[in-house]
Order: sequence, then C-alpha cells, then structure tokens
Amino acid sequence: MQPSPTIAPRVRTSASGKRAINLTLSSDVLDAAKQLAINISQVCDSHLREVVSRVQERKWREDHADFISAYNATIEADGLPLDEWKSF
Repeated sequence: MQPSPTIAPRVRTSASGKRAINLTLSSDVLDAAKQLAINISQVCDSHLREVVSRVQERKWREDHADFISAYNATIEADGLPLDEWKSF
C-alpha cells in the first residue's frame, strides 16, 4: 500500500497576490483607526514593506561590508578604473 500524498493547507490568496492573516493590534489604536476610516490592511502592508526594505538593505550592507571596504581601499589607492580617459 502506498502512502497517500501530503496535501498542503489551503491559504486564501486573492488575484492581487495578497493573503489573509491574523494580526493582533492594540485595541485603542484599532478603534481610533476605524473612527478615522483608515485602511488598516493598506497601512500595515505599506509600513511592513518599508521595514522589510530597510532590513534587507541593512543586511545586504552587512553581508557585503568586506567587499565594499576592499573596493573602496582599491579606489583610494589606485583611483577609478578608466580614470585616465575621462574627459570631464
């Protein structure tokens, strides 16, 4: 007897590529946002996108710090590549 294939849990996804999740927020802030007709999903998505971008940028700089330092040292010592041919 063969084992039955594993079925992945279904995740609700819209055509726009968004997924429904559970999110816990402070009730006072949530109530104020609702009274001000703030689109909570849009604000959370936008802010999370900014945070992810900043963290990815910081991580990239950390991961490549050695190369960047070595490159800057090379430029400082030898100048820019093709610098002798620039006309400005």
